[in-house]
Amino acid sequence: MRAMLLVNPKATTTNSRTRDVLIRALGAAVDLTVEETRYRGHAASLAATARAKGYDVMAVLGGDGTINETVNGLLNPVDGERIPPSDDPSSERPALIVIPGGSANVFARALGLPNDPVESTGVVLEALREGRRRTVGLGQALWDGESRYFTFCSGMGYDAEVIRAVEGLRGTGRKATPARYVNTALRHYLATDKRHPAMTLTGPGIPTATGVFMALITNTSPWTYVGALPVRPTPWASFETGLDLLGLRRLGLVALTPVIRQILTESDNLPSGRHLVQLHDEPEFTLTAERPMAFQLDGDYLGERETVTFRSTPNALQVLV
Repeated sequence: MRAMLLVNPKATTTNSRTRDVLIRALGAAVDLTVEETRYRGHAASLAATARAKGYDVMAVLGGDGTINETVNGLLNPVDGERIPPSDDPSSERPALIVIPGGSANVFARALGLPNDPVESTGVVLEALREGRRRTVGLGQALWDGESRYFTFCSGMGYDAEVIRAVEGLRGTGRKATPARYVNTALRHYLATDKRHPAMTLTGPGIPTATGVFMALITNTSPWTYVGALPVRPTPWASFETGLDLLGLRRLGLVALTPVIRQILTESDNLPSGRHLVQLHDEPEFTLTAERPMAFQLDGDYLGERETVTFRSTPNALQVLV
């Protein structure tokens, strides 16, 4: 079995010694090629090349950003490549191995993997020996002639603004810790416009919803973690269903406080409130804004957009887990 391992040398929670141990362990189980990512977009390029060359397995040691790039490389054909249609598109692509190495590791943890890279490697090695695979669906965002897949979440509005602010802090050399996200979110909330909602939600068979301040789009649950604490705004979302959404029509403390409590403590219950907009298991919907809104995908800030369409992509990948 031929496998390519993509290693992000800047991964938050690993060091060179840990990486060497993991590489030796994987190398003993498969015919392993190791590549380090060196720039933004490099993981996507390497993954597309691995698929075109017929690798059986694509392994990633890194955070959610590196995993997202890898997934997009596996699903998007390189120039001139033709992928025949299939009833099971996941079978046409290398199987994915995820080894968490970032600060949040939402995708890996949503798959049920341990948050520790060494323990996670033990799980995937067992999956390799037993041929244990899980087929998962993905989300896809489309805007201005561009598109990108996401593994666990996307968002427009306030949450994307927080991610933009944290990425700015990371650019100055600060780490993206849970405490930094919380502090940034609190500071940013005080400066957020709570009077003029800009977004409208539309979609096939979906009642139009206007006056939306922010929207969280999810492909699984949880949406994210605060340290070890899962945050579940859409607890019914899963890799085996369509996309879910939670939209907020109010951002005042009176409306927001009970929602925060519910998504932190009521793991199986949908948040409740007349100011909420909720969707479950939808194949497609669109958010349109009166003004450019911050937009994020799998925790990666992608600028400001006015219209984004979100689609479910069933049976997109096989994951060894």
